[in-house]
Amino acid sequence: MRTENEQTTYLKDYKPSAYLIPKVELRVEIEPKLTKVTALLTIEPAEGTTPDTPLVLDGKALELTSIALDGAPLGLDLFEAGPDGLTVFSPPSRRFVLETEVMLSPEDNTELMGLYRSNGVWCTQCEPEGFRRITYFLDRPDVLSTYTVRVSADKTLAPVLLANGNLVESGDDGDKRHFALWHDPHPKPSYLFALVAGDLGAYRDAFTTASGRHVALAIYCEHGKEDQCAYAMDALKRSMAWDEKRFGREYDLDVFNIVAVSDFNFGAMENKGLNIFNDRYVLARPETATDADYAHIESIIAHEYFHNWTGNRITCRDWFQLCLKEGLTVFRDQEFTSDERSRAVKRIEDVRGLRMAQFPEDGGPLAHPARPAQFREINNFYTATVYEKGAEIVRMLATFLGETEFRKGTDLYFERHDGDATTIEAWLKVFEDSSGRDLSQFGKWYLQAGTPTVTVEEDWDQESQTYRLSLSQHTAPTPGQPDKQAMAMPVKFGLIGPNGNATEWSSVSGGTVTNDMIVLDKDRLDLTFEGVSSRPVASLFRGFSAPVRVVSKASQADRLFLARHDSDPFNRWQALQDAAMTLMLDAVRNGGQLADKEATSALATALGDTLENDNLDSAFKAHAMALPSEVNIAQALAKDVDPSVIHSVRRDLLKEISTQLSHKLQDAYDALGKISNPYSIAAEATRARALRTQCLALLVAGGEAQSADLARAHYADTDNMTDRMAALGAIVAAWTPDAQALLDDFRARFGSDMLVYDKWLALNASAPDDKCLERVAAIYASPEFPKSNPNRLRSLVGTFGMTNVAQFARIDGAGFRFVTSFCRDVDGRNPQVAARVLTAFRSWANYEPNRKAAAKSALTLMATAGGLSRNVSDILTRTLEG
Repeated sequence: MRTENEQTTYLKDYKPSAYLIPKVELRVEIEPKLTKVTALLTIEPAEGTTPDTPLVLDGKALELTSIALDGAPLGLDLFEAGPDGLTVFSPPSRRFVLETEVMLSPEDNTELMGLYRSNGVWCTQCEPEGFRRITYFLDRPDVLSTYTVRVSADKTLAPVLLANGNLVESGDDGDKRHFALWHDPHPKPSYLFALVAGDLGAYRDAFTTASGRHVALAIYCEHGKEDQCAYAMDALKRSMAWDEKRFGREYDLDVFNIVAVSDFNFGAMENKGLNIFNDRYVLARPETATDADYAHIESIIAHEYFHNWTGNRITCRDWFQLCLKEGLTVFRDQEFTSDERSRAVKRIEDVRGLRMAQFPEDGGPLAHPARPAQFREINNFYTATVYEKGAEIVRMLATFLGETEFRKGTDLYFERHDGDATTIEAWLKVFEDSSGRDLSQFGKWYLQAGTPTVTVEEDWDQESQTYRLSLSQHTAPTPGQPDKQAMAMPVKFGLIGPNGNATEWSSVSGGTVTNDMIVLDKDRLDLTFEGVSSRPVASLFRGFSAPVRVVSKASQADRLFLARHDSDPFNRWQALQDAAMTLMLDAVRNGGQLADKEATSALATALGDTLENDNLDSAFKAHAMALPSEVNIAQALAKDVDPSVIHSVRRDLLKEISTQLSHKLQDAYDALGKISNPYSIAAEATRARALRTQCLALLVAGGEAQSADLARAHYADTDNMTDRMAALGAIVAAWTPDAQALLDDFRARFGSDMLVYDKWLALNASAPDDKCLERVAAIYASPEFPKSNPNRLRSLVGTFGMTNVAQFARIDGAGFRFVTSFCRDVDGRNPQVAARVLTAFRSWANYEPNRKAAAKSALTLMATAGGLSRNVSDILTRTLEG
């Protein structure tokens, strides 16, 4: 598939595999230094394969020790083998068994792909191309096989032996060793293979499916941490029940195992029946985990379980179709959390995440379609566009069709494609067939990069009682796509009258309007509503019905009107965000001065009204009281960005709001303490804690000494990590005089817990003080810092580069140089982590000239130094090209 450029893979060059491997038998003999893997592959030519077509198997860092075909050793003239591949020149034109024996060294595998050893535990990560590091194979997602795996190891080193599927047999294997034989009856691609061997504790439970199948459940972790798995187990059982009810999907094996490991490049991996997790998304107890940690655990446990059907039973034909499984499964886990918690709050959280991560990606040099047409390195396409924008595309489809029609389509998808490796086109085809609709224009969401901007124009004529609404869409050019076509998007909407109630109209012309939804499917849509007796305020894109930016001439008064009266909770929140963003953008463009005191006061009053509204959920209020981030502001400016001015403007607005609302914030803080204490993860307490700590953060932002004292007492007196982190986070964000001392205290209290250590690292990296970079660099240079652990690296330098814009983009360029130096250093050990952190430069071209030049200089110096991995080179090249 690699043509035109050896470093680029093109979708247009896809060809089915010339050979299939319907059956795989593996013998994995684990030793402390070298592991032997014997593979018996049942291979057959695919239909249409020409006789004598060479069999070319993928490999990576393998040492071949023997090879046989149908039991007979293969002559040296009949094959060619190297560390990175195996070719059999003229294989039989019939089914045959190829047996290979290879040696590998998991202990030396710092890239954490394939089979590696983490904290004494052998485990695997095979997505996307890690299986080739275990044995020679057709390591591509459209080759589906049933697996039987025999794992053996020393009983003392690895009393637990796990693989995919059901346990068939286990027992002694001689010389203090033992074995376990696992069989997975469901054909799967090699990227879903999993194996774990080690000395682990287990937290066990069981689940009975709707049809009566008994499923044994277990979560494996380090000894002594079993009690921290209870919430993850509860989330798993709730996920299994929800998927049966919402999508009609039952689990299909006798066991479901999860293993928590400390060294992992991803959040988790959905391997069939044996999910491997980054331990930060499994382990939790109130003393060390925050409410947000519990929510992430619930979401990611659900996500990986839901992959059993959307990713495993139905998988991707090729890696260009990655969003087929990831976007759909993110949508499913978002829906699960919405049903389990608060739908409105979950929607706000997801959109905030989308705007922080995906919108900048879509607007910079790394922009790509949800279904790309080419890639240089597939590991770099596990992106917010594939996952989060992919989920938004599925959500739009569900919005267009409605709940009943969408479920009808997913039922047909599971029926038609169970056991397939399929495509985006096939996914859309089932909905066309089930609903009778033409989705060809909607399909452009998968093919076009960039975030559309929708411009709103409106006018109400009192004499004719006519309201005119014009919507126009435009998507800016992105790399490789200079010209964009109009896309079909659902615009959920409402018109609100002066009394705060919905405005009625007698008729509408100019486009498709059904109940509460406008279909915007052309460059411009001009709608005329007749019989509108009073001037309405339009509430558009309710529930964030399409992933777009909206440009409107709405007044601050109209925005604050929506914040008080909109029946759609998302748009109430959005109205406050828009009002705050308008104030801050005006101030940035005005040299950093908040000139409009009246508008600032009006915003603070609206926030105060929101705080005191007893009809609103406390968690919703917490989000409503939070201003847009510095990343959001920089993104809205789009050019000549000066992060230091943005930081000072946002800080000044926070101070003004805090000053005006101090009494209300203090009263709410006091009252909410009676609900949130004693600590509980119950919904009412969690929501109260979210609002209480947001009130505390706003109070501390005011800069008054008594508020800093309050935060310090909040930090010291609590018994749970949510309150402690919230208080310390407020102190660090305002960088009060005792911020450094409390950071030191936090480190001393929890230094032995690595997941809490990550929180400390992130706090240091996000601090706004001018010594932040010096502190981050010193932590990284410390001999005690674990430079091989992805969590530690992401928490420290990933946080610094991605979120602390003012310090990363220092005027002297030191932040840029530090991050490129870090990426060069880490690249030699773990290219995936290095490449991910390097994406912090995705918006470098938007900085003002001096910072832009400094960023380009750091990137260019990195490029000219050479010796970079394919992962990092790909990100660097695309970043500079953009």
